[in-house]
Amino acid sequence: MSSRRHLANAIRALSMDAVQKANSGHPGMPMGMADIAEVLWNDHLKHNPANPDWADRDRFILSNGHGSMLHYSLLHLTGYDLPMEELKNFRQVGSKTPGHPEHGHTAGIETTTGPLGQGLANGVGMAVAERTLAAQFNRDGFDIVNHRTWVFAGDGCLMEGISHEACSLAGHLGLGNLIVFYDDNGISIDGEVKGWFSDDSAARFEAYHWHVLRDVDGHDAEQINAAIREAKEVTDKPTLIICKTVIGFGSPNKAGKEESHGAALGEDEVAASRKELGWDYPAFEIPDDVYKAWDARDEGKKREDAYKEKLAAYEKAHPELARELKRRYSGELPADFDGDALIQRAQEKMETTASRKASLGVLNELAPELPELFGGSADLAPSNLTLWEGAQAVSKENFKGNYLHYGVREFGMGGIANGIATHGGFIPFDATFLVFMEYMHNAVRMSALSHTRLIHVFTHDSIGLGEDGPTHQPIEQMSDLRNLPGLATWRPCDATETAASWVEGIKREHGPTALIFSRQNLPAQKRDHEQVKNIRRGGYILRDCDGQPELILIGTGSEVDLAMQAAEQLDGKGHRVRVVSMPCTSQFDEQDQGYRDSVLPPSVRKRLAIEAAIPTSWYKYVGLDGDVFGMTTYGESGKGPDLFKHFGFTPEKVVERAVELLKS
Repeated sequence: MSSRRHLANAIRALSMDAVQKANSGHPGMPMGMADIAEVLWNDHLKHNPANPDWADRDRFILSNGHGSMLHYSLLHLTGYDLPMEELKNFRQVGSKTPGHPEHGHTAGIETTTGPLGQGLANGVGMAVAERTLAAQFNRDGFDIVNHRTWVFAGDGCLMEGISHEACSLAGHLGLGNLIVFYDDNGISIDGEVKGWFSDDSAARFEAYHWHVLRDVDGHDAEQINAAIREAKEVTDKPTLIICKTVIGFGSPNKAGKEESHGAALGEDEVAASRKELGWDYPAFEIPDDVYKAWDARDEGKKREDAYKEKLAAYEKAHPELARELKRRYSGELPADFDGDALIQRAQEKMETTASRKASLGVLNELAPELPELFGGSADLAPSNLTLWEGAQAVSKENFKGNYLHYGVREFGMGGIANGIATHGGFIPFDATFLVFMEYMHNAVRMSALSHTRLIHVFTHDSIGLGEDGPTHQPIEQMSDLRNLPGLATWRPCDATETAASWVEGIKREHGPTALIFSRQNLPAQKRDHEQVKNIRRGGYILRDCDGQPELILIGTGSEVDLAMQAAEQLDGKGHRVRVVSMPCTSQFDEQDQGYRDSVLPPSVRKRLAIEAAIPTSWYKYVGLDGDVFGMTTYGESGKGPDLFKHFGFTPEKVVERAVELLKS
């Protein structure tokens, strides 16, 4: 038994002990990939356990996140702030060792993984971010940005469609700083994958223009080391290292079987595995010599100190670049960034325009002020209007740009953008049609779960997009987005609210934002200074009446002007009507109770919300005595204005509903 195998067995022991104590988890993958992890973390990974967030560290991602005990064991053994007590509390409420790795929850976890394949896509995004920062900031003699992204992935990651999207783009971009280990163990929850997965994965990745290393023995340290060294020499392609492993390695009766995949081995099998591995220590006990061999703190400090020396020399040679790089990594906005002025300029123009076009105007103003802005669209830039003046596309030949053409890869785009955001140095946005958010819904959810600073741009927001018909007309998507905890969803009604939504998204440091824009023109609304200020509160009084209102109309997007027209007609009938524009319900919900009551007084119980989408988002705001004017069916093909009439979204119909409500 080699000393390297003994070190790897520490991972195996901790993993099966933690899973057994929790009686829940996945011991097989950590036991199978332990030898690969030992070689990578001890011989190649650039990291510092004492400072998990130092800028030029390598990024390590466990895309097959169900094997999280592999990652937690590595963090504990190498000296991160993850004490043994946390490993003993694996999968328990409040522990630092949840069932799947969670970014921001455990020191050393770079991204939240769980749904298979998304960690791999995040890795592509991190590699894109590193390459782009390096191109923007490195100078002759100063490779101040120079690190790799390492990904562990399994059969499930490669089966998931997102892997095809993300890895295709990674190969096209020639991301030589990305190295992926494929745990080719042939087992998933249902059993041997040969019954449903017979892809020639090596040929597939070669077709993506990856460098592929086949049939590496994942339990032979010398073969693993040789493969990693070769991968590091390839700088113009990402590398896939296909490692043949035995799931549950060391388990006498469950190794190589699905029984070791997703359940505790059982006390008897754990004891038998200890004997098989020659691990003669009680549960959760690691001998001092093993701890000493794993401890990466001294080496990590040396590596970070070397970086600091390089950075100090860089600061002397290129002081402005150094200040900018530090600012970018810190996430601070430029000192002269003035979002208020941008919003005020939009209000002064009083321009009737589609909010997607207004968004492009905002980008044209924002981009020169925010070099960290990094955009991209899923082959829809001319429709999303996300390609601003001066935007420069990133390519294999030129990574100095700030815009990525994702191609028709919505899910991959979402996962990659999450990786760019989590890497740091950028405020990324992605873009597609709102209805195609469904393709990337889980990536949007992961951005919210991970609290990433990321902006999702979704255009063509309702039946108003017109002739493309019900396949392209979103009905339920707005409600879906608003239901995601941690996602701020904005649907602006004109150019001013569009500018405000962008500014709020840019300023939001600890969570993603969804911006929902129209294809059709939206009339500009008149506002005083206070109303302009209150847009950022998510909901505000756009039109008021004399005295206490009888009725409050609530709208977003294109339906705000509809509410304004209806209010004028109701005013002519002698009714006192207030119009509330609520572009972001979650932002409104975060305001103090006094402000919310001033906008929606509890004493005014007749409220009508109007949105050309399913009504579920609005019942909490209209109450038991209110009503919602929304969609209960899919749309149809036809011109946008004709569809609004067809489905009853006219001032006259709103007035009818309002009068009925007032009579009830």
